[in-house]
Amino acid sequence: MWGVTGYIVIISIVAVLAGEAAFNRDWIAAGRVDGALIRAGEWWRTITALTLHSGLPHFVGNLGFGAVFGIMAGRVLGPGVTWLAVVVASATANFINTILLDSTHRSIGASTAVFAALGLVAGFVWRAKLFSQDRWPLRIGPIVGGIALLAYTGTGSPDSNTDTGAHLVGFVCGFVTGTLLTLVYRYVPDLRVQKIAGTAAVAIVIFAWITALRVWA
Repeated sequence: MWGVTGYIVIISIVAVLAGEAAFNRDWIAAGRVDGALIRAGEWWRTITALTLHSGLPHFVGNLGFGAVFGIMAGRVLGPGVTWLAVVVASATANFINTILLDSTHRSIGASTAVFAALGLVAGFVWRAKLFSQDRWPLRIGPIVGGIALLAYTGTGSPDSNTDTGAHLVGFVCGFVTGTLLTLVYRYVPDLRVQKIAGTAAVAIVIFAWITALRVWA
């Protein structure tokens, strides 16, 4: 639960600071995904955008789904490793999505991270079962389940502003990350590894925001 608690605290603090325009900064302009600026080298936007929201419903939705999928991933990989993997996978997804779309693309929200967490679970469990003696429906079950949840929760209504592409790429990046983590799983249960990974996840987000606010002074 402390991993999910950290997620809730961080996005809540950023929401308050952004809403108050803390330090006389426009946090949305400084931190959102902006295709042209990311291509120009403003890498931190792939991370800072994950902590921004367009309003209370958007914030509450990402808070709820992030907590649920975060708990799912944390039960498999531990809280520290889970959230470091989510930060890396979702930042990568934002970058890839930016490259695939027009340079004028702009977005904010933690939903890319939410679906990276879902993909993380699906990829790890699928890879762990791949060479098991279970019947094939059980081996592909994690993929089917992950895709079903992605389709149900991540596509939105036709008239919504849901960034379906970011959700899909987030899921794929999380899935790949989950499969790779099976290669080093013997280190994952180590409490020191969990603490280091969790600290690194928080440090990455803080460093990205410090960089963003300094550049947009």
